[in-house]
Amino acid sequence: MKTTITVGLGSCGIAAGANKTYQSIENWLGNHPGDISLEKTSCIGMCFNEPLVEIKDDSGAYLYGNVDEKSAQEILEQHIAKKAPLLDRLVKSDVTETKGDSFFAGQERIVLRNCGLIDPEKLEDYEARQGYKAIQKIANESISSEQVIQEVLDAGLRGRGGGGFPTGMKWKFAASYKSDTKYLICNADEGDPGAFMDRSVLEGDPHSVIEGMIIAAYAIGANQGYIYCRAEYPLAIKRLNTALAQAREKGYLGKNILGIKGFNFDMVLKEGAGAFVCGEETALMASIEGQRGMPRKRPPFPAESGLWQEPSNINNVETFASIAWIINNGGAKYAENGTEKSKGTKVFALAGKIKNSGLVEVPMGVTLNDIIFELGGGILDDKEFKAVQLGGPSGGCIPASLGDTIVDYDSLMATGAIMGSGGMVIMDETSCMVDVAKYFLQFTQNESCGKCTFCRIGTKRMLEILERITNGEGVDGDIEKLEELAAQIKDSSLCGLGQTAPNPVLATLRYFRHEYEAHIYDKKCPAKVCKPLITYTVDEEKCIGCTACARKCPTNAISGERKGPHFVDQEACIQCGACYTACKFDAILRD
Repeated sequence: MKTTITVGLGSCGIAAGANKTYQSIENWLGNHPGDISLEKTSCIGMCFNEPLVEIKDDSGAYLYGNVDEKSAQEILEQHIAKKAPLLDRLVKSDVTETKGDSFFAGQERIVLRNCGLIDPEKLEDYEARQGYKAIQKIANESISSEQVIQEVLDAGLRGRGGGGFPTGMKWKFAASYKSDTKYLICNADEGDPGAFMDRSVLEGDPHSVIEGMIIAAYAIGANQGYIYCRAEYPLAIKRLNTALAQAREKGYLGKNILGIKGFNFDMVLKEGAGAFVCGEETALMASIEGQRGMPRKRPPFPAESGLWQEPSNINNVETFASIAWIINNGGAKYAENGTEKSKGTKVFALAGKIKNSGLVEVPMGVTLNDIIFELGGGILDDKEFKAVQLGGPSGGCIPASLGDTIVDYDSLMATGAIMGSGGMVIMDETSCMVDVAKYFLQFTQNESCGKCTFCRIGTKRMLEILERITNGEGVDGDIEKLEELAAQIKDSSLCGLGQTAPNPVLATLRYFRHEYEAHIYDKKCPAKVCKPLITYTVDEEKCIGCTACARKCPTNAISGERKGPHFVDQEACIQCGACYTACKFDAILRD
């Protein structure tokens, strides 16, 4: 068997130094000729172990993590030259039980089925893994557009962009409107700062999205497609353009695709400016038209009058990436995963205070604790799990006490959170929930398009109240004002951004009201995050008078004799924490 070395070159790997690792391996191979190929792939999901290097040889497949330039040389000398794999450096192997195996054991990879396993810039790699077999099946077996839609309905696939509307039903509506021009759009403008799965799929398996769109176009009768991707993702854009050119050359895009008479479909890539509001489908379509990205009133819905007032359908990356698998394996097979109302799998981006940050794909119906503690490896530094913020900036914070909540649309909504695009930000005991709510509301307030008064002004007023509370200036009645404003914004905003913007505040009030009350009435931040509410003092019994704290204080607020106890002038203290960090004897108290 030919030895193959594969380096993960997704954005996460590149940020961790994978390009240098690749170059180091290439240089070593130049000095050690042999029957060895050096390949590239994208993110496999184990972002916490990047850069990743896999070696396949006669004895099996070995995945090494955290491989920099220097360790790459060591691994090659041992594994390749001496044929002695470094078992203690492995994160996953198909011959030994290693720590990485548990990361994949609980996953069901449909959307991510090819990510990290193929070179995304090689069409033949995608084709070797059932790529374009689904659209060929439709052509060879003369499967009708109605049958395709029914298969998607049988799968129970709901839109993975956040709303969770049944995909097959959406296609059925779009198919029912007749027009010489009909548009199909992929929303790849991932607006959630905590979620990066769309970008990773586009970087790691762009053809799966393209094939899904071709099938959708056939089902609804679309003849023109758009992939709307934010310009800040240059690697995704590069690989998408490469994949589109390959698909055209192979006849998967163009006129009479695969001999299906009258099936003419092509698509272009539209680069967006990264506005969060363009995650809303009518705002996205306005942006494609060259207008400012602002939501439109509905009805009419896009299926009737969408892009340039023509019938249009829009789904997101994860939804389209599921389609070919469903056609190849059957809707019933897909529906075997999940719960009664939420079928299939869901990709989550794990971030925050978690050991195994990265991408996971799980069957609907697993619990939050399963994801966080089994796949995610638990909380960083083994601290106490406090909450998980789910659903992006417009999502809600679910407390640790509800960790057994199952992952499906209805169960998550009952907690005050939403599925969203799959961002999952884990928080520990050091997180201040008032500060967390302020952070997410600040994001949505900045991203408001300004069309609705309640969204534009209401979120601003809510943010001002949260800023006062975290600055120690909260007053009696602030909580009630937040709740009143939140209700008005949810009821009166035009689009989903405004309607869900208050969610982080409402969820934290629901489960962590005592933290708001501590900030307002006790002028204390229980998590010791909000600086104006922190007091630094010196424990005289522990202080040895080393003067380290005084030397680091930027305002000279600390005084005392050398080898004697020191003191903090509270009026001069700016709560920067420099003294707390400088003290090696735990003599600085933070309250």
